[in-house]
Amino acid sequence: MADAPKTLRVTQTGSGFGRKPGQQATLIGLGLNKLRRTRDLPDTPSVRGMLRKVAHLVKVEEK
Repeated sequence: MADAPKTLRVTQTGSGFGRKPGQQATLIGLGLNKLRRTRDLPDTPSVRGMLRKVAHLVKVEEK
């Protein structure tokens, strides 16, 4: 059986309110728009880039 694709568990820890519009849009693009909301996202370069942009607002765990 093939290895399952890696995923990342992302939890929003900081508010997007009062942040730059690009950071707010990135949170929405990741499916995060409320504190402590969690999403399981694929581990791809595009997702990693989005997470880097809002690294101070999220907690990332590898699954």
